[in-house]
Amino acid sequence: MELSHLETFVKVVQTGSFTRAAEQLRSQKAQVSRVVSQLEAELGVRLLARTTRSLSLTEVGREFFERAVGILGAADEARRAVQHAQGEPRGTLRLTCGVEFGLLAVNGWVRDYLRRYPAVAVDLEMTGRVVDIVHEGFDLAVRVGPLADSTLAARKLGELHYGLYAAPTYLQRHEPPCHPQDLAQRALIRFSGSRLRSVWVFHRGAETQRIDPTPRLNVNNSLAVRDAALDGLGIAQLPQLLAETEVEAGRLVPVMTDWALPSAPVHAVFASARYLTPKVRSFIDLAIDAFAR
Repeated sequence: MELSHLETFVKVVQTGSFTRAAEQLRSQKAQVSRVVSQLEAELGVRLLARTTRSLSLTEVGREFFERAVGILGAADEARRAVQHAQGEPRGTLRLTCGVEFGLLAVNGWVRDYLRRYPAVAVDLEMTGRVVDIVHEGFDLAVRVGPLADSTLAARKLGELHYGLYAAPTYLQRHEPPCHPQDLAQRALIRFSGSRLRSVWVFHRGAETQRIDPTPRLNVNNSLAVRDAALDGLGIAQLPQLLAETEVEAGRLVPVMTDWALPSAPVHAVFASARYLTPKVRSFIDLAIDAFAR
């Protein structure tokens, strides 16, 4: 008899409905009903009296329910005791992320994390592939962009904002654009690593402009896009996080700042939201704080 089966049965009784229990457990009604039926078959008794309109406990079901609540409470106390004993993050955090965002942000987060928590180690894999974190044994993945449908849990860390940038040398030779339509007469540098950004979409108030650029340089690496912009080769769309240091140093200039580009969400993805270990929770909290800053 599994604790999860007891939890399902208790939730059915507490909500008075297979449907509501399934919603709270993030499961399916058929699965919840199947679990209760398996419990009854295993015990050899009827726990619930079912009608088309209601559920009620049988006499033996009421006794089983009270004992199940006690068992789940004891298990929860034991879990909290272990978590309290391990409250300081410790152990090895296995983490994966994309190469570019890893170099741009995650690598710095990892260094801060290691400085802050002396009892942890980090195994970081930067890769261009989508890692199956459960089967490959990772604790956490950091992913940029909309998430695909998945049984994994996720927590939003922040938004990656974008802008258009050009070097002062380029803007000395070419008049800065004021409207998205002006970009047709400018040299453009496009990041080709995302289908979502192959078309440039601009918003200003209620107005929307979509531009399908014909770039002078098409490259699938944001760092290469930045370097080409620094060399004065054209106007580039870049993450603000990547461009801000160059802007502060005067090597890049924001253009068309009254037009906004769509941002990209950044999430931490992990196997379960219910039992996050201190090492995982503390890294997620650190990343959220870093985005807020």
